[in-house]
Amino acid sequence: MRVDVLTIFPGIFESPLRESLLRKAIETGVLDVRVHDLRDHAEDRREVDDYSFGGGPGMVLKPEPIFAAVRSLGDGDKRCILLSPAGRPLDQALARELSKEPWLVLICGRYEGVDERVVDGLPAEEISIGDYVLSGGELPALVLLEAASRLVPGVVGSEASLEAESFEDGLLDHPHYTRPRVFEGYAVPEVLVSGDHQAIERWRRDAAREKTRRNRPDLLDR
Repeated sequence: MRVDVLTIFPGIFESPLRESLLRKAIETGVLDVRVHDLRDHAEDRREVDDYSFGGGPGMVLKPEPIFAAVRSLGDGDKRCILLSPAGRPLDQALARELSKEPWLVLICGRYEGVDERVVDGLPAEEISIGDYVLSGGELPALVLLEAASRLVPGVVGSEASLEAESFEDGLLDHPHYTRPRVFEGYAVPEVLVSGDHQAIERWRRDAAREKTRRNRPDLLDR
């Protein structure tokens, strides 16, 4: 999978791309992540923002640098995404959908937002990581990149471990325990050390449903 990131703060991506699964996937060639500075595509003095027509506080990212940056990437079947709190919510189903794309372009907004002609003209689809506002789209882009890329074959060492994760079957993941068997008076459920694999699977399913009911009842409503 190729991922191009368009941002005015490319330094934000330096450390995350050098750590953990993302680093390994890039080193092995499973992922090809390229970070581009939008200021390199600005026409006048590297200016990428301007005042909003109609007035109001804050600045808006101009369309010209974004269009120029996308066009500089060359031809091909790319899916352009604008990280925006006004977008479609990112969930596991969408992450899996994106993981099957050969080429993603992630556009990181800043300030009061991005000129709407980016959405209409590229076109770019808006995706949100939650109902709150951040200072820019860089952290959401990293969240989307991590969520989608770990579903790309070859990124996670054991793909079987992905099948039982939260949201894959509409429930949260079941509770997990490791040694010691008793910690500060809290003991591991006996069924997990019983050796009865059918009983363990039943317990895990019931525990997942109970955790979902307690923490995310809206998932059960769906």
